[in-house]
Amino acid sequence: MDKESMVEISPEDIFGLIALSGDAKASYHSALYLLRENKIDEAEAEVAKGHSMLYEAHAIQTKFITLEAQGKSAQVGVLMVHAQDHLMNTILVKELLDHMMNMQKEINLLKGMN
Repeated sequence: MDKESMVEISPEDIFGLIALSGDAKASYHSALYLLRENKIDEAEAEVAKGHSMLYEAHAIQTKFITLEAQGKSAQVGVLMVHAQDHLMNTILVKELLDHMMNMQKEINLLKGMN
């Protein structure tokens, strides 16, 4: 790849991806803990907050992908790999969250918490 097609991705974008992904994942975990206490409305608010932050993180990733699709590549360092790892793990938590919340609601019902 020649230097003309290389772009520099800002550290702010990379750290933004890490922070937003981490905060979204924390909201998802918080939702599960709240649901264990049968605080359904609060848990759902945490899920919504997590979804909002994950949406922002995904927008940053989409910016990176768009640059590459335009033939503008960036040098990938450990920090970028770390950021992508955070995002991937948060997406996995999000995918499992719905199932886990449904299971916890059933558990709460069986415990007579509803």
